Amino acid sequence: MPIYFELPVATAMVLTTVVIHSLGLLLLGRGLEAMTRKGDARLRMTPLSWEGWLVTVGLVLGLFMLHGLEIWLYAVLYVHLDAVPDIREAIYFSTSSYGTIGYGDEAIDAQWKLLGAIEGINGSILLGWSVAFFVNVMARMLPAPRRRWGRS
Repeated sequence: MPIYFELPVATAMVLTTVVIHSLGLLLLGRGLEAMTRKGDARLRMTPLSWEGWLVTVGLVLGLFMLHGLEIWLYAVLYVHLDAVPDIREAIYFSTSSYGTIGYGDEAIDAQWKLLGAIEGINGSILLGWSVAFFVNVMARMLPAPRRRWGRS
C-alpha cells in the first residue's frame, strides 16, 4: 500500500483514539466528581477507606476498558485491511504495539508496518495521559499536608 494511503489511515486512527480517550477521561472525571459531592460540600476520602478503595479500583477498571476499546479498534482495522491473518493475531499485535512492547515486523503485512509503529506512539501518549489522570486523582485523595506554625 502506498504511503499516501497509510498515513491518512494512521492519522484518522490517532484522531479517533484521542477523541475516545478524551471523552472517556471526561466521563470518568465527571463520575468521580459526582461520587465525591455530598450536598454542596466536597467529600475528601482517603485511599485507605472502603470508598477510596472502590474509587481506585473503579478508576483502574475504567482506564483499562478505555485502553481496551482503543486496542480493539486498531485490531479490527488490521483485520479489515488484511494486515494480519486473523482477529487473535490482530489483538495480540495491537496490544503489543499499543503498549510499545513491539511484536515484530513479520507479524504485520509490510504495507502496514508504519501504521503499527504509529499505534505505538499513539499508545504511549494515551497511556501517559491516563497515568497523569490517575496520579492527579490519587493526589487529591491523599490528606492535605498540615502546615506547622513557624515554618515557611
